[in-house]
Formats: sequence, structure tokens, C-alpha cells
Amino acid sequence: MPVRSVGSPHAPRQAQVSRLPDNARVRAALDWFTPHISWVNDQQVRITEIPAPPFQEAQRAAAVKELLAEAGLTAQIDKTGNVIGELRGVNEREIVVITAHLDTVFPPGTDVKVHRDGSRMAAPGISDNGTGLAALLALARAAHFAHLKPQRTILFVGDVGEEGEGNLRGMRAIVDTYRAKLKAVVVLDGSGTDYVTTKALASRRLEALITGPGGHSWSDFGMPNPINALVRGSVRFINTKVPASPRTTFNIGQIEGGTSVNSVPHEARLKVDIRSESEDELTRLESALRECIAAGVRDEMDSARDRSKGKLEWKVELLGSRPGGELAPDSPLLAALRAADEAVGNQSRIERSSTDANIPLSLGIDAISIGAGGNGGGAHSLQEWYDSAGRETGLKRALLTILGISGVAEEKSR
Repeated sequence: MPVRSVGSPHAPRQAQVSRLPDNARVRAALDWFTPHISWVNDQQVRITEIPAPPFQEAQRAAAVKELLAEAGLTAQIDKTGNVIGELRGVNEREIVVITAHLDTVFPPGTDVKVHRDGSRMAAPGISDNGTGLAALLALARAAHFAHLKPQRTILFVGDVGEEGEGNLRGMRAIVDTYRAKLKAVVVLDGSGTDYVTTKALASRRLEALITGPGGHSWSDFGMPNPINALVRGSVRFINTKVPASPRTTFNIGQIEGGTSVNSVPHEARLKVDIRSESEDELTRLESALRECIAAGVRDEMDSARDRSKGKLEWKVELLGSRPGGELAPDSPLLAALRAADEAVGNQSRIERSSTDANIPLSLGIDAISIGAGGNGGGAHSLQEWYDSAGRETGLKRALLTILGISGVAEEKSR
């Protein structure tokens, strides 16, 4: 549904936020973006070309820390690997976080050289999440340029562990550290401004492992084969029925096993991503995976010609779990976003997705995830691209949203 609304129950908050552009310093920060878009684009290229595979974000984190410090923030890297830049507010007992994840899905060795053609850029990770990181830096620069002083302290965070098996470890650490003071979280992830994620999609990542004695393809033919068992179990699992509502999905994303074409493998494994709007459906799918793997092993053992050389063992382990949650319809943060949309002439729909916002939302902390402006596509592929045309809208929207929830200190009369 459209995020803009008439007769909103948030009228007082929206009226307050709608007046933000009347503040001279806020106006100066908003005006900073357009003449500095080339700088923002250049930083996006610079950051994207620093590899950040899962669990290997340190080099990129160091670069982001340096850039946040250049924007006048007190910057540090915590023990989890998150970069944190502080813009101290009048009220230091309350904190608002704006964050963009540092990591990408791509393994070490991936060519991340950015190819530019006018406003269009192409490279793995350029949009997800080069866009969010560039916006984080731009917001910090604009605030510094305009000498903005928020009411609540704002933390500018580049967090680790959002992708793959990172299990949102960076956001978990941020929430654990600042939970007593944390009032809201705004996540910058990707580019589009036509949505706001207020509903956290729950998910689980699982690994099935089957092991056996292994042997030679000729002399040990007929012994139980872990890959055969994995295939048998996988075929069963992919035929599992899932409901259209609540929407539920599964994906077998990785399969590994064996050492050579002429060897009976000693192990085989697969990794599965399951997602649902319902925790009950997640539990049902996880149980189905375990039952299917067990059945695959049983079928392989029953059909084996030679069981004297050993048997197959199996296990299914939980690699990560993202909890669900929803932002209350009367949330001040949603009111701030609606007012920001109104101010920049944008319309956006409410969506459910799996992002860093899952963690605070699951704990009852106000959080949203939004795109940072421009347009992108091909996420998680080698053909990923981003077009910066119109990114000013996303930057202004993000700034007004964060200032709408943090507040701006009164300007002192001279």
C-alpha cells in the first residue's frame, strides 16, 4: 500500500518533520547533495572495488572508518567488525542508528572492478550494498557540512554479517551494545525509493551433511554413496508443498561433495534457505528437510549392493536464523518516513523482507529498511548494476527520515 496517506494518525509527528526543511541547517544539508553527486558516485566505486566477502569485511571497514572520520565523526571499529561513527546529540541517553551493511555475497577472488558508462555502473556488489554505503557516507558529509546538531545522538554504522551465513551478527552486536538507549534503526540497503520494509521476513539457513566410508568407483561399486543419498533426499524435499499464503519459499543454494569422478565420496552436503511469513511454516519446512534427508539415506542403504564396508550417517544443522517482527502502524519512525516521502514528492509501499532490520524489529525496537536512491538490478549476480540518476531523492528522503526521528537542536540566536 502507499506509504503516503491522507488523514494519518501521525499528524503531529508529520507536521513536525515537514517543517524540517525550514531549518536553515537542515536546508543546507539537503542542498549539499546535488552539487556533490560526483563525489558520492566516486565513493561508491571506491568502496565497491574493495572486496568484502562474508566474514572478510575488515579492509572495507577500515576505508569506511577513514571516510566517516573525514566527515567529522568520532569513528571506531568494534570487536565484531562494525564501523561506528558518532554524531553526538543534545540528548546522549537516546540513540538513533542509520546503517548499511559492508559485506557482499561474492567469494574471494571475484572481479569487483567497476565499469562506468555515464551514470551507470556495473560490478558485483555495486548496488547491494555499494549504494547504501555511499549514501551513509554522503549523509555524514552533509550533516558535517551543515553543522547539524541532532537532539538524539546518531550513530552512522557500517555493519558486518548481513549476507549469507553472517546471520546478521553485526546488527545483533549493535543492538546488544546500545539496546538500553536505542530508539530507532534505519537500514540503507539497495537503491529503490518505491518501498519501505516495515515487516521482517523470518528465515532459516540449514546444512545437511551425509557421510560414509568412501572408496573406489570400480572396486567398491555398490557401497552406500553419500551423494546418491543426498540426491534422493533432495528430490523428496523439492517436492514439498508450500502455501501461497502465508507466503513460504525454499532454495537449495549450494551442493558440495566428492574428491574425484572415479571415487565414491566420503561426504556430501547441501545448504538450504527457507523463508516464510509464518514461523509455523518455517518449523514445518525444517522438519520436512530432516525427514527427507533421513529418507534419502534409508533409500540409499536399502538399495546398496554391499553394506559390509560401512553405513551412512547424516545430520542437519541450523546455520542461522533470522527472526520476524513488524513495525507498529502508529510508529513515530513510520510517521517520519511518510513525512520525508511527502517532502521529496515520493510514494512508497510497505513491504516484507529479510534485512538487518529483522533484529531490532524482533525485539520491539522501531526499525525500517529503505533504498538509498537511484536504480539498480542484478543483485547477487556478476551482472549487478546501478544507475545514479535521481539518487538525490533517496539521499534527501533518508536524511529527513533520520532527522525526523532524531530531532534537530534549536539554532541559537545570535
